[in-house]
Amino acid sequence: MLPFCQRQICCGVSRYTMPSAQLLKIRRSFVFFLVIVLMGCTSAPPENKNDICKIFSEKKGWYKDAKKSSRRWGTDITVMMSMMYQESSFMARAKPPRTKILWVLPGPRPASAYGYAQATNDTWRAYQRATGRGGADRNKFDDAIDFIGWYNDQSQRKNKISKSDAYHLYLAYHEGQGGFARRSYKNKQWLKDVATKVSKRSGVYRAQLNECEAKFNGGWFRKLFS
Repeated sequence: MLPFCQRQICCGVSRYTMPSAQLLKIRRSFVFFLVIVLMGCTSAPPENKNDICKIFSEKKGWYKDAKKSSRRWGTDITVMMSMMYQESSFMARAKPPRTKILWVLPGPRPASAYGYAQATNDTWRAYQRATGRGGADRNKFDDAIDFIGWYNDQSQRKNKISKSDAYHLYLAYHEGQGGFARRSYKNKQWLKDVATKVSKRSGVYRAQLNECEAKFNGGWFRKLFS
C-alpha cells in the first residue's frame, strides 16, 4: 500500500508529495461535490414565491423561458407560473407524497408525476412526441414551462377552454382532457377551490408583472423599438 505522502530529498530539504493516483481521486471528489452544490443552488425554489417580480429577478433566465413558451403556445406567463406554483411550489424534483400502509408505513406514490410541472410519465412522453423535444426533462424549468403552455394549448383545442381562463385550464390540467370533458371535477369541491386559488394568483401575478416586466425586456427605451 502506498503511503499518503512520499518523501523527497532535494537540496537538503525534506518535502512530501502526494501520489498522483490519490491526488486524482481527491480532485474528482471535489469536482463531484462542487457539481452537487451547484445543482442544489440551481434547482432550489425561489425565496419569495408570491411575488413574480422577485421570482424572475432571483431566477435568471426564467422570464425568458416563460416568455418563449407564452409566445409559442399563447398562454399568459402569469397563468403558467400560477399553475406551476400550485403543482410543485417551483421545486425541480417534486413528487407526490407517498401513500400510507396501515397509517404508518410509507407506501407507493399515487402517480408518476414529477418535476416543476408534475407531469406524469405518459403525458410527458406525449408532449415529447408532439413537439419533437425528446431530450426535454421534467426537472428543467424551460422544458416544464413549455410543457404547461403545450398542455393549455391542448385544452383549448380539445375542450375549447380560453387560454386566459386560468380556472378551467387548471381543472383540465388536473383531471386530464378526457376527465374535463366528462366533468369529473363536478363533485370535487376541494379541486374547484384549488382552481380558484390558481386563478386569483394569476391575477396577482399579472398586476405585479405589469409593474416590472419592462426591466426583464431590457427597459422602456428598448421596449419602444421592439
